[in-house]
Amino acid sequence: MQNNTTDIRTKQIYRVTLLGMFVNMALLAFKLVAGIVGRSGAMVADAVHSASDFATDIVVLAFMKLSSKPKDACHKYGHGKYETVASIIIALALGAVGVGICIDGAEKIAAVVRGEQIARPEFIALIAAVVSIAVKEWLYRYTVKVGDKTESSAVVANAWHHRSDALSSVGTLIGIGCAYVLGGVWTIADPIAAIVVAAMILKVAIDLLRKGFDELVDGSLPADVEEEIVRIITEDAAISHPHNLRTRRIGSTIAIEVHIRVDGDMSVRESHSLTESIERRLRERFGAGTIVSIHVEPIKII
Repeated sequence: MQNNTTDIRTKQIYRVTLLGMFVNMALLAFKLVAGIVGRSGAMVADAVHSASDFATDIVVLAFMKLSSKPKDACHKYGHGKYETVASIIIALALGAVGVGICIDGAEKIAAVVRGEQIARPEFIALIAAVVSIAVKEWLYRYTVKVGDKTESSAVVANAWHHRSDALSSVGTLIGIGCAYVLGGVWTIADPIAAIVVAAMILKVAIDLLRKGFDELVDGSLPADVEEEIVRIITEDAAISHPHNLRTRRIGSTIAIEVHIRVDGDMSVRESHSLTESIERRLRERFGAGTIVSIHVEPIKII
């Protein structure tokens, strides 16, 4: 049953990632042509951003194949952390794109301040920006839905990369719109909007990096999740004083270790039945692949 669930999850992740790849390829070609024909440096930069999306799709596919491998003699907890590594690589790509947009925007602002003119874009560049916003926002919503459903940090990170492209296109649309409609010194709106969008992208990249590194160093699950775990454990009145709770995330799977106390006169068979009940409830809540380790102790008599 668990292998079947894993296979379904992997297929869902591959499907949404492949869809993103094909969409990014089409948008990349369309925006690059629109940028060149429409004389819009901002749209060409936006096309480069789409190229970075295409690259991160490749990263997700490559690492998902590794993370979906079953546990073996050298990886008793499975290969889930490859998925975390993928999300970190995507976050670094996001950060690089954000920094690149900032640098490019700053250079254009400096050029306008020096009195230089930025070429006025053509209408096709505006159309390309609108299409990019609509398509990438739809792709973000669909991808993040699949990421949440499959509990894949890499897919969620990739979804945010789609949204960063949509946000970048919003900035591009504003800049191209001002330059196309108003012209003259208003061309400076393009790099200013680009820098604002870059700040949003960098914020997302930092959040994803923080989460990814926290998983790599075995950071505990959030306090509210740990409180829920304790509540699930103590649903049975025969169990008391859960302590030494340790939790961590391994890709899309979580690992739980805990000590519990039971009546010292309870038989081994009864205590084993209790721990099996706890494991079942935890896996029903957090997924069939949840790793649970329970240490049983007798209730201390004072």
